[in-house]
Amino acid sequence: MPATSTADAPVIGVLALQGDVREHFAALTAAGATPRQVRRPEELAEVAALVIPGGESTTMSKLAIIFGLLEPLRERVRAGMPVYGTCAGMIMLADKILDGRDDQETIGGIDMIVRRNAFGRQNESFEAEVDIQGIEDGPVEGVFIRAPWVESVGGGAEVLATFDGHTVAVRQGNVLATSFHPELTGDHRVHRLFVEMVRGA
Repeated sequence: MPATSTADAPVIGVLALQGDVREHFAALTAAGATPRQVRRPEELAEVAALVIPGGESTTMSKLAIIFGLLEPLRERVRAGMPVYGTCAGMIMLADKILDGRDDQETIGGIDMIVRRNAFGRQNESFEAEVDIQGIEDGPVEGVFIRAPWVESVGGGAEVLATFDGHTVAVRQGNVLATSFHPELTGDHRVHRLFVEMVRGA
């Protein structure tokens, strides 16, 4: 049974195989959640929801298999667990990937096709203001680092934001994904949106 410390502070795991885990811990705490690291199936079983951080999606995929997490992750997502993925996390939540490795696995959960590294290489990283449906008080600052974009979405997925003509934030049911890294800006509104999704679930 997933743990919750209180109704107001849901226990939300951060997939801690690789990537910017510490920054998500800080953002989730500021958004009113209790974060926990998740590296093993037994740790996944103890959280009410999960954040999949940015990092390197092929490495994350391989480590999820090595740690025996890929199938448990897929099962929890299919069962309705709220999940939020940023950058590489968006790739992990896509049903299909373009420009991925032949052996690259995803968790799935959002009916979308995502193109890896679509906005360019590391030295082409940038910040931009992004208006996100459901988030008030103006645009959020999006940090795009070797960021993917969404090529297309299926009927079950809802586009929440676009930038330069490309979809960069998507939601399907309890699953949320952004191309960019809101955890790096000090603006916790996207994490607050996710925490509200978790409370609602």
